[in-house]
Amino acid sequence: MQVDSPGKIRNIAITGHNDTGKTTLASALLFTAGAVPRFLKIEDGNTVTDFDPEEGERGISIGLGVCHLPWKQHKVNLLDSPGYGIFFSETRAALRVADAALLCVSAVAGAEVNTEKVWEAADDLGLPVILHCNKMDRERADLGRCLESLQKTFGRQVLPVQLPIGSEKDFTGVIDLVRQKAFRFDRDGSGKAKEEAIPADLATEAAEARIRLVEAVAEADEHLLEKFFEEGNLDAADLEAGLKSAILSRKLFPVTLGSSLHLVGCSTLLDFLVDFAPSPVDHPYPAKSLDGKTTMLEADPAKPVVAIVFKTLNDPFTGRLSILRVLSGTLQNDAQLWNVRAEENEKAHGLVHLQGKQGTATPKLMAGDIGGVPKLRLANSGDTLAAKEQALAAEWIQLPEPAMSFAVEPKSKGDDEKIGDALHRLIEEDPSLRAGRDPQTHEFLLSGSGQLHVEIALARMKRRSNVEVILHPPKVPYRETIQKPAEGHGRHKKQSGGRGQFADCRIKIEPLPRGEEVEFKDEIFGGSIP
Repeated sequence: MQVDSPGKIRNIAITGHNDTGKTTLASALLFTAGAVPRFLKIEDGNTVTDFDPEEGERGISIGLGVCHLPWKQHKVNLLDSPGYGIFFSETRAALRVADAALLCVSAVAGAEVNTEKVWEAADDLGLPVILHCNKMDRERADLGRCLESLQKTFGRQVLPVQLPIGSEKDFTGVIDLVRQKAFRFDRDGSGKAKEEAIPADLATEAAEARIRLVEAVAEADEHLLEKFFEEGNLDAADLEAGLKSAILSRKLFPVTLGSSLHLVGCSTLLDFLVDFAPSPVDHPYPAKSLDGKTTMLEADPAKPVVAIVFKTLNDPFTGRLSILRVLSGTLQNDAQLWNVRAEENEKAHGLVHLQGKQGTATPKLMAGDIGGVPKLRLANSGDTLAAKEQALAAEWIQLPEPAMSFAVEPKSKGDDEKIGDALHRLIEEDPSLRAGRDPQTHEFLLSGSGQLHVEIALARMKRRSNVEVILHPPKVPYRETIQKPAEGHGRHKKQSGGRGQFADCRIKIEPLPRGEEVEFKDEIFGGSIP
C-alpha cells in the first residue's frame, strides 16, 4: 500500500525475550488488519515472518522478518525480531531502523534476560519503547505482578494505559484509560471488539489508574504540570498530546495488554500504535558526511535519496533481495544509487513492499518507508545507498564478536569450492557469522554466537546449496617458547674398533624479545667441535 506522507507511516520493531509471543502477535496484527486472509500460526509453520524452513522446523525465529499492514489510513511496518540471545544482532538491526520498539513481555514471567537486553539497546539508540503485556489469557497471568516486575527493573515511568477485563482464561477485553472506554472481544477468532462503557465493578480501579497516568503525563511537561496544578486534571486533547510527547522523549513507557493467540487486544494495540507511536517525521536518523560530521536525516520526500540496507536475503530460486529503509527523499523504480561503501553505482530495479519473503511491486518508496530491492550487485547489510550528490553514510550497528568457532570440512571431496560460495551467501544474510582459514592449523573455521547458531547456518547451507560438511572442534595450535636462559652439555663417545668417535658440545639458549623470531650464533672455537 502507498500513503501520501511519512507522517502516516509507523515502523515498529517487535522485540522481547523468547517465547513471549512476538511472531504470533505479528501474525495476529496482520489478520486483524485484513492484510492476510486467515490467522497464521507457528504450529502450522506458515507464519508470514518465520518463512525460513529452519524456523518452521524448530518453532523459533532465527532472522529478522518484515511485514506491513494498513490501519486507519496509515501504513504500519512491523519488524519481527528473534528472542534468543544468539540472534541478538538481528534485533539490534530491527531497532536501528525502527521508530519505536514494541517490547513484548509475558504476563506470567514479567521482565526476563532479553527484556533487559532490548531495553538497554533501545536506550543506547534513544528509541521510544512501548511495552506489550502478552499472554494475558494464560494460567497465572497477572498484570499487577508483571507490572511490579517491570517497574522494579526499569523504573516508575512504566505505566499501564490499559486495564484487563477478566483474568486468565476469562480475559476478554481491555479498558482504554486514555479514552475511558472498554473494548470487549469475541473469542471466536475474528478479532472483533465491541466498544462499551467501563464495567461498574472496574470503574474505581480504572479511575485510580487514569489519575496516575494523567499525573505522569503532566510531570513530563512543565506547561502541562502547571495546568494540572491549576485545574486538577488534563482534558482529552492535552492528555493525548502530552502522552505522545512523553513517549517520544522516553519520559514515559506505556504498557498495553493482549492475548495474541485469541486475537484479544490486537485492534486496540494497533489504535495505540497509530495514535501514539512516533512516525519517521518525529524520529530523524543519524548519518555521517564524508568529513566525519554527524547530521540528522529528516524524512522529507522532497530531499535527495538516502537509504540504508538492513537485511539481505538469499533465495536459491529468486536470488538476492536487499531490504532497506528510505531515510530521506523518494526512491523511484529504476533509480541509480551510489553505494557509499563500495563507491560504485547500483540500480534499484523492481521495488517491492514486503510480506515476509513475498513482495508486491511498487513504483516508489517514500522517506520513512521500508521495502525491498532485488539483485543489487554490491550492497550488504549496513550499506548506505544515496544520490551521488548526497553521499552520506547512515549510522549502523556494531556487530558482536563471535563467541564460538568450529572447524568444517566437506563430507564429499568435490565440495571444497562449493563451501566458500555457500558460506559467503550465508554471511551476507547473517553478518554476525565469520568464516575463514586459520593460518596456523590451515583448518577452515566457521564462527558464530554459539553452537546452535553455527548448526542452523550449516543446516541452511545443506538445504539451499546441497553442501554437507563435517563439524568438529578446531585444533589448538600449541606453541613452545624459551622463557629463561639455560645451558646444555652433551658428550658423544663410541668405540667400535679403530679410531672410534668422540665429540663434546655445549649449547646456550636464552629468550629474545617477542616477535624477534629465532637467532642462531655459532661460537665454536677454531671452527670444529672436539
